[in-house]
Amino acid sequence: MSASYKGRTNVVICRSNPISPDPRVEKIARTLFKAGWSVTIIGWDRSGQLPPTEKKEFAKLIRLRIKANYGTGLNNLPVLLVWECLLLAWLFLHRKEYRIIHACDFDTILPSLVMKWFFRKKVVYDIFDFYADHLRRTPEWIKSLIRIVDKWAIHNADAIILVDDNRQHQIEGAKPQKTVIIYNTPEDVNVPVLDGTTGSYRLKIAYVGLLQIERGLLDLLTVLENHPEWHLFLAGFGGDQQEILKKAENLTNVHWYGRICYEDAIALTAQCDVVIALYDPKIPNHRYASPNKLFEAMMLRKPIIVAENTNIDSVVKKFLCGIVISYGNLSQLEDALLKLANNQALREQMGVNGRRAYETQYSWNEMSERLLRLYSSI
Repeated sequence: MSASYKGRTNVVICRSNPISPDPRVEKIARTLFKAGWSVTIIGWDRSGQLPPTEKKEFAKLIRLRIKANYGTGLNNLPVLLVWECLLLAWLFLHRKEYRIIHACDFDTILPSLVMKWFFRKKVVYDIFDFYADHLRRTPEWIKSLIRIVDKWAIHNADAIILVDDNRQHQIEGAKPQKTVIIYNTPEDVNVPVLDGTTGSYRLKIAYVGLLQIERGLLDLLTVLENHPEWHLFLAGFGGDQQEILKKAENLTNVHWYGRICYEDAIALTAQCDVVIALYDPKIPNHRYASPNKLFEAMMLRKPIIVAENTNIDSVVKKFLCGIVISYGNLSQLEDALLKLANNQALREQMGVNGRRAYETQYSWNEMSERLLRLYSSI
């Protein structure tokens, strides 16, 4: 670590969401902090309702307030450009306070590379989702252009981080200088009991995450209409929140928690019997899925239901830690839930299998070592 940066911010993590929460960003920041780095996180508050600054134990969090909606496609382009300009302005004004920029996803990498070229900053490009394949309502020619620029950015960053080894196929043709795989695994934590989850229900189902219809949530709600004895504990936010909650509002077996912190998300999942992680494989990014939910279920000894052809299905099949179904097949989803509801021993065995895989292959201790080795090399 350069002595000239002693007492200053060594690392700036840039992320285009409000970090409220963002488990991966917070784990990375916490790991770097414990290793002696000083960390600042720059986020984007689209609501304008969160504190502009927040002091966490492991980092200073700064939120740039730019009003915008999620999931509106090209309608968000003007505010996206404003975000990138304001991010660049912050990076420029504070350029003497850091040495490394940790850029999360495509919507932070271009301002980061500007700082690399003009001020010799090191740039780690952490690709949570390959951006062009993540867009839902964008013309294909624009996606193709973004792919070209993104692969060029991958080549120009000092290093890239991918969330799964299979993602290397997704960026085929790019020429990164250095690549490290850091899975979306959780830190192993003691879990408190969350209020409202301790009732005697036949089956408790957890979904905490992005509220999009391509996550199988409408199908799940349809199944729950016929099974009032099963209860869904639902939390998160997203572009399709209104549509999903409208379908859920008349279901007494759906418990809505809204947007919750990561600690409560883990606590909520821990009190449930099964985790849902259904991703529509028609969306390119979903075919390379490596979500927190999979590894959180493993860590918490919970079986998980996933869709086939989404990358995580191979993990579930390999370690026998859940059930794989065809996306959009309501009868298979119902059968999977029936199987788990009626067989506690099966739930427990799948949980044990997942926990063993977490401890031997996917623990955050291993991921943090990979992260620190990368940082020490640049």
